[in-house]
Amino acid sequence: MRQIVLDTETTGLDWRSGHRVIEIGCVELLNRNLTGRHYHVYLNPDRDIDAEAIEVHGITEEFLADKPRFADIATEFEDFVRDAELVIHNATFDVGFLNHELSLIGRGAIAELCANVVDTLRMAKEQNPGKKASLNALCERHQIDNAHRTLHGALLDAEILAEVYLAMTRGQESLIMDLEEVAPSADEAAAGLAERPALKIVRAADDELAEHTKTLADIDKASQGKCVWLAADNPAASNDGY
Repeated sequence: MRQIVLDTETTGLDWRSGHRVIEIGCVELLNRNLTGRHYHVYLNPDRDIDAEAIEVHGITEEFLADKPRFADIATEFEDFVRDAELVIHNATFDVGFLNHELSLIGRGAIAELCANVVDTLRMAKEQNPGKKASLNALCERHQIDNAHRTLHGALLDAEILAEVYLAMTRGQESLIMDLEEVAPSADEAAAGLAERPALKIVRAADDELAEHTKTLADIDKASQGKCVWLAADNPAASNDGY
């Protein structure tokens, strides 16, 4: 399975108020392994950035002045995430902003572009009801080093979230592996049978066969010809011609 762990930084908290995406960070997982492939871009939002947002991510308007617009990178972004399952912390926030950016240039929504979206914030709340579910809290819970996270950054947070997600879902992976180990394949089962030692066949000696025949004859005589074992030893004798 191909998964993209994704994070964004924005000019403010709500796209409905005209706020925009200013950074996108993505890392690729393939069958639960980091591939080393990533996508990262800063974007010029053509608007001011809230002071509270700058305190969180440290990205300024001056820094973004010469960066591309979302419309300039939309195709390469879509190509990177297309058909993948997205893994996002607080997916409603990021997907809402990305859908807004896509709609501004007449593109389809994330739901049309990607196979599924996994929200690790919701997952964390379901796994540990009542406990903190921020990315920092999850790092502490799963013993993931995030000391270098002094400010939020889309690529850095996506890399950290990938580790958190793998830790949160490791039990599912172990269960699958255990089931695979418990249930051998047909070839393995056949191989196990083939390795069993052959049964030892003990055949009666001639004198033992003679004694057996004599015993059956005595029984047949005593029962006036009703010895079923004698008939079994000599099927032709009990055949009525059919």
